[in-house]
Amino acid sequence: MSEPSTDLRETVRRRYAAAAVQVTEGRGACCGPEPVEVDANFGSPLYATAERDALPAEAVAASLGCGNPTAVAELREGERVLDLGSGGGIDVLLSARRVGPSGKAYGLDMTDEMLALALANAAKAGATNVEFLKGTIEAIPLPADTIDVVISNCVINLSTDKAAVFAETFRVLRPGGRVGVSDVVADDGLSAGQRAERGSYVGCIAGALSFAEYRAGLAAAGFTDVEITPTHAVAEGMHSAVVRARKPVVHVPEPGVVAAGSCCGVSACCTPAEQATDPSVTVGEAKSAAGCGCQD
Repeated sequence: MSEPSTDLRETVRRRYAAAAVQVTEGRGACCGPEPVEVDANFGSPLYATAERDALPAEAVAASLGCGNPTAVAELREGERVLDLGSGGGIDVLLSARRVGPSGKAYGLDMTDEMLALALANAAKAGATNVEFLKGTIEAIPLPADTIDVVISNCVINLSTDKAAVFAETFRVLRPGGRVGVSDVVADDGLSAGQRAERGSYVGCIAGALSFAEYRAGLAAAGFTDVEITPTHAVAEGMHSAVVRARKPVVHVPEPGVVAAGSCCGVSACCTPAEQATDPSVTVGEAKSAAGCGCQD
């Protein structure tokens, strides 16, 4: 018997596979591909007309997100961007345009049908600085410290292991890298049962974290500067929100320099009264001043 999380993942996979097939099979229609049916809180209406017009119709039609993460991620020329749950590729293609030829945009998706659609859309758009990867957002198939920005559009709420998503996101980001995602977030007063009453798991409602849970999850993974800003309601007490966070930069002292709060180059080897307080003090000076027994 399969675990409930496995069942949910397969339900999500089937839902988005069907959406990709719907768009693909509509390619031969007289008026273009048939868009996936969503209400005004989700999908392509959340993108500016100029953005939609610059992309293949199939990429726009396959949009199922609850926001426009590329509009808030502040992407810069030359950056490497990863889109978690990239679907038909709309956010990857928009990101690729923003980072330019010297940058790169990756898309990660677990659904073969969506990956095939995204590759076709990238070819149609003439995008050469994109790469689509098959995998799950709980186990990102990229090396550590290689990505400048992680974006996502209403996908993290679909994961049954959000702690793994946050940990993997932290791992692949370079120090100083940042998160800029759109996701559905619940009011803190709503229980899991109340969230489920407002919508299904595959509908991006039942699996949503609360504001407090989202902040705590990102902080537990190591992120700082966490900001969650609601943009519009998607159900009672449920919001599409912009989530930002940053992976801190770890400052490594230069050789021969003792960091503040350390003694003999080892933190807590002396009592607080003996610790060096000036980061410019050399190792020898700190040892002498503190009277450490580990002097040369």
